[in-house]
Formats: sequence, structure tokens, C-alpha cells
Amino acid sequence: MKRIFSLSILITAVAISIASCSDASVNINTNSIANKTANAANTVANTAANLANTVANAVSSATTSGPEGFMKDAAQGGLAEIELGKLAGTKAQNAEVKKFGQMMVTDHTAIGSDLKALAAKKNYTLPTDIGSHKSTLDKLNGLTGADFDKEYVSDMVSGHESVLADFQKQAANATDPDVKAFAAKQVPIIKKHLDAIKALQAKMSGASNTSKPSNTK
Repeated sequence: MKRIFSLSILITAVAISIASCSDASVNINTNSIANKTANAANTVANTAANLANTVANAVSSATTSGPEGFMKDAAQGGLAEIELGKLAGTKAQNAEVKKFGQMMVTDHTAIGSDLKALAAKKNYTLPTDIGSHKSTLDKLNGLTGADFDKEYVSDMVSGHESVLADFQKQAANATDPDVKAFAAKQVPIIKKHLDAIKALQAKMSGASNTSKPSNTK
């Protein structure tokens, strides 16, 4: 009897052990499935978010590079040229830099008038601020004399190179015929500005090198 009773206890213990292992296995499998489901849900959510960002960026890029984006950049750039030109008229030491600054005020005021007419035709409201160009204005406001002249001329060279490329692109590829005509009309004027400021930069650089004492004996 004792042997049978012991065997019964052993069988019961084994059964309990198997049941416990089975429960643990079920819990492990359940947790694994839950984790996989959560990971899958996160992946779907992230993919959807990335797709939304991609679409938003594409829309933003299309707007920026379209006619309204071009007009906005042209308006802010033109207003900046006028403000910087006025600044050159009061702070520049070199008479030719002052003269170039006045040309910027005159020519970009005229370009601005053409741009306003274009914007009105397209029912687009132009910005009245200079946007990101304010950093250049603030920088030049802190300079005087020859330092101002050198920095202003350098900014005018790089700025007009960029603007000329933008206007040439619109003059050649703009899908809006009015925008295309506006850009084509301004290209020769901007090129004139770039040629003039490059010549002035070269002249100032040559004068600066000539004024330096020679090392030869």
C-alpha cells in the first residue's frame, strides 16, 4: 500500500509540474504574441507618420519652388537690396561703394514695382519684410569704414550670383508665362549689377595689395 500511495503522490506531482510548465508556456507565447502585435502596430504608425512627413515636405517644396515661392524670395531679396543700398550710402567709405548702393536702391525699387504688378495679377500678397536677409543687415550695421566696404561688396557678389541663377532658371523654365516674362526682363539688370560689383571688388582688392608694404629690399 505504501508503494502504491507513493506512486500516486509521484504521479500527482508530475501532473502538477506538467500543468505548471504548460501554463508558463502559454504565458510566454501570449507575451510573445502581444509584443509582436505591439511592434507591428508601432511599425505601421511610424510608416504612416513618415509618409505624412514626406507628403508634407513635398507639398512645401512644391510651394516654395513654384511661382509664389519665387515671388516671395524676389520681394524679400529686393527689399533687402534697397535697405543695404541705403546703408551703403551712409556708412561706406569708398565713393564707388556708395554709388553702387544708390544703384541698388534705384534699380531694385523699379524691379519691385514690376513685381508688385505681377503679384497683383496673380492675386498674391507680397511680404513686406526682408526675411532671412536681416542677419546680413544686422552684421553690416555693426561695421564701419573700410571694413563695411569690404563686407558689403563681398555680400553683394555672393548675393547677386545666387539671385542671377534663380532668375535665369525662372526665365528659362517657369511654367507660368507671366513669371517667366518678369524674370527674363530682370536678368540683364541683375547681371549688370553682378558685373559691376565684381569689377569693384577686383579694383578694391588690387588697391589693397598695392598699399601693402613690399617685403623686398
